[in-house]
Amino acid sequence: MDIAEVAKRSGVPASTLRFYEEKGLISSVGRQGLRRVFNADILERLALIALGRAAGFSLDEIARMIGSKGTPDIDRELLVSKADELDRTIQKLMSMRDGLRHAAVCSAPSHMECPTFRRLLGIAAYGAISGKPGTLSAKRQLTTR
Repeated sequence: MDIAEVAKRSGVPASTLRFYEEKGLISSVGRQGLRRVFNADILERLALIALGRAAGFSLDEIARMIGSKGTPDIDRELLVSKADELDRTIQKLMSMRDGLRHAAVCSAPSHMECPTFRRLLGIAAYGAISGKPGTLSAKRQLTTR
């Protein structure tokens, strides 16, 4: 299957396919004129890459997991670590959502007078200044009154 067909069937642009090949994530089996040619299993490999990217893995992490021989060797500890990271992100986003919803209906004359909104500002400011989330749960900080 040539690169144009792979791009069409996978939805991955040809430029991305060339980049993935440079990174060692995929490999062509030859050329047909000027076009790269891939085995049919390229679509499954691209699906693995897409899954890894959707889960937040870097291309280097994905490359290590899918291996160069085409047989995935997925690091289960890395999967657990990423799942834990996603749990923390979900919790933070849910807390942010809850704070924003509260601010939208808060009866305080100004958002700046709303204690919940002020805590939300503090959490955001701490994250922006330190580059990392606070040590207390954001949800706990928002719901503590």
